[in-house]
Amino acid sequence: MAAATRAGTVTGHRIRAVAAAVALAATAAALLLPGRWYLLAFAPFAAGAWLVTRLERRTALVLVLLGGVLLPLTAATGPPDSSDDLYRYLWDGRVQLAGVDPYRYPPAAPELAPLRDAPLWSPDAHWCVPDGACTRINRPTVPTIYPPVAEGLFAAVAVVAPGVRGLQLVMAGFAFAVGALLWRALAALGRDPRRAVLWSWCPMVALEAGNNAHVDVVAVGLAAVAVWLLARGRAVPGGIAWGLAVATKLTPALLAPALLRRRPLAVGLAAVGAVAAVYLPHVLAVGPAVLGYLPGYLHEEGYADGSRFALLSAVLPAPLTPPVAAAILAAAAILVWRRADPDRPWRAAAAMVTATLLVAAPGYPWYALLLVMLVAYGAPWEWLTVAAAAYLAQFAPDLGLATDTAQRIGYGTALAVVAAGLALRHRQRRRAEPGQRMSTARV
Repeated sequence: MAAATRAGTVTGHRIRAVAAAVALAATAAALLLPGRWYLLAFAPFAAGAWLVTRLERRTALVLVLLGGVLLPLTAATGPPDSSDDLYRYLWDGRVQLAGVDPYRYPPAAPELAPLRDAPLWSPDAHWCVPDGACTRINRPTVPTIYPPVAEGLFAAVAVVAPGVRGLQLVMAGFAFAVGALLWRALAALGRDPRRAVLWSWCPMVALEAGNNAHVDVVAVGLAAVAVWLLARGRAVPGGIAWGLAVATKLTPALLAPALLRRRPLAVGLAAVGAVAAVYLPHVLAVGPAVLGYLPGYLHEEGYADGSRFALLSAVLPAPLTPPVAAAILAAAAILVWRRADPDRPWRAAAAMVTATLLVAAPGYPWYALLLVMLVAYGAPWEWLTVAAAAYLAQFAPDLGLATDTAQRIGYGTALAVVAAGLALRHRQRRRAEPGQRMSTARV
């Protein structure tokens, strides 16, 4: 009987492993679909991730690492599909190799005209500058927006892997490294390392790292290191890693209420010191211009006039949405700081990121890579719907929808899913409490 049971267990494990491998292949194949059909990759991803978390760990590790390589590389086989940010990355790297600080001039500046060549500058490109030249670099008349760690990476890529394909492969490599890091960190923290599949197999990671080559994947990797170190009580190195993440892309600053719960002075000073160290050379070179296009970008995206906040603007007059949004996020930050578990900061951090995404309702999926990483650490699976909602907003014109309508449908649905998940988990805890009390009474 025991032998038969073991044989059945082995057979069941093999079936699940094969089914997971099929789901991985289907996810990879879906990423190659034309148009926006590649978003169908989320369906086999969901099924495959569920299967991987039920496999024996050695088999799961092989599949997690295989997916971490296969999916970003599959996405990298084509040109960037839904973002042109990587052309700015390539330009900033080229400018630095020429000995010019990236914050000094916008791409359209005549001082940089000698650096203009294909493929970044081409008559058929749709961004044109006052002197008549056209480029693939977005917003060519304004300076760069990216922080110093990102700029250092762009310069390094310009040396070792120049060009679109080189940058895509570098970011695909970072995506794989983050998945491997998550497996190691989860195991070290006593968590289930199989949850790393939620990052390594996520189509958003493959698309935004391997295809669109967003630098956010590097910022998320540094933030993942910070979460790991701070969960282990290592305040100074954790703070430094967090500061470097913020100095790569500003979004990891949202982790502040959760990460500052334990030894806030040490963590904060370490983070500020790291940010100051990488900004200092640029401040000395260009002064206040080191802020680049950040203030203009915030105004352009509608954060000042309230047009950005799609869910709030559906129920409030536009002038009220910025202060209400600020109040909601301030209240969320206070609640997160009070309830964060320093030994497990990822759920509180994910709550802060989720609240921000729901309030801001961005149409840029790569902003949500931070949330994907935190879900892999241990935040509820269903919060990934908030990350996926950005695709509906981004592709609203393709669907025949107004952008604000798509934002409200996508993020409104995600809000309902998150609320339902929280209600269900609360009910499950309430039902478990009487049994726990009876068990304690018997002891």
